[in-house]
Amino acid sequence: MSKAVQIDQNGGPEQLKLVDVTVGEPGPGEIRIRHKAIGLNFIDVYQRSGLYALPMPLQLGMEGAGVVEAVGTGVTHLKAGDRAAYASNPPGSYSEVRVMPAKCVCKLPDAIDFETGAAMMLKGLTVQYLLRRTQPQGGLNVGDFVLFHAAAGGVGLIACQWAKALGLQLIGTAGSDEKCALAREHGAAFTINYAKEDFLARVKEITGGAGVKVVYDSVGKDTFEKSLDCLRPLGLMASFGNASGPVPPFAPGILGAKGSLYVTRQTLFSHITTREATQEMADELFAMVTSGKVKIRIDQRFKLDQVQEAHRALEARKTTGCTIFTL
Repeated sequence: MSKAVQIDQNGGPEQLKLVDVTVGEPGPGEIRIRHKAIGLNFIDVYQRSGLYALPMPLQLGMEGAGVVEAVGTGVTHLKAGDRAAYASNPPGSYSEVRVMPAKCVCKLPDAIDFETGAAMMLKGLTVQYLLRRTQPQGGLNVGDFVLFHAAAGGVGLIACQWAKALGLQLIGTAGSDEKCALAREHGAAFTINYAKEDFLARVKEITGGAGVKVVYDSVGKDTFEKSLDCLRPLGLMASFGNASGPVPPFAPGILGAKGSLYVTRQTLFSHITTREATQEMADELFAMVTSGKVKIRIDQRFKLDQVQEAHRALEARKTTGCTIFTL
């Protein structure tokens, strides 16, 4: 038996219940893992609310770290006793123990503790595919300007550091002076408090009217239109989240009028469809963290039975950095 967080229907945080579940043996291509720490992410909110519809009952959570207890046939990269971490479908990491597909689970380097491993996998792999695989025409070069919304969140603080390591000038937005200061401490070249300033006007000022090569946007509805106007001609709008709600439909013709822009909607799980791709991306993330170029900031810790409180804090934008559940 294992304790796990489950919902029986979509709705608010009150739907989250800690229940007893039975955990069996891993089948072919699967492992059983005992979690030491679990990551909290906005995708968990989307799945709970029904924005991303999934069958019920649903066990939530996409990210965790722990110790492998058993492996099924065909699993060769992991063995019982290995320290491991993952960001993976299907959901289910909000649990003490789970059986899950092995392909997206990676051995966790000894230099990285379980809490860091649980906090960094989904968010760190997201930054990896954004900055390294989701690039505008001509790529990203030293000195280029990029705009990154929600720069003081878990993904944002990793992106600030990684962008600085790449020599990029990251312009980060956040909703308070304190969050802007946090983003600058982590490597943002410029910050904009969108509660006080028009981020479009400030981006134009910072870039001398030229605009940025790429916008990385996890906010969605509230920032999408102005973000397009922040782009230079042939720039790339990379949408990867919906914190304020989904982007409404728009006429493709506006992209031509605004400078023949590119728009893409990215998800991590398109990038980690194979064991090889997952490991390649994770290796680069592990190298950035163990080198000290990227530090994983954990600002909130909750127990599993505090899951409703954790979701409320995340949705109210009261969190900074990463949030984890400890076991």
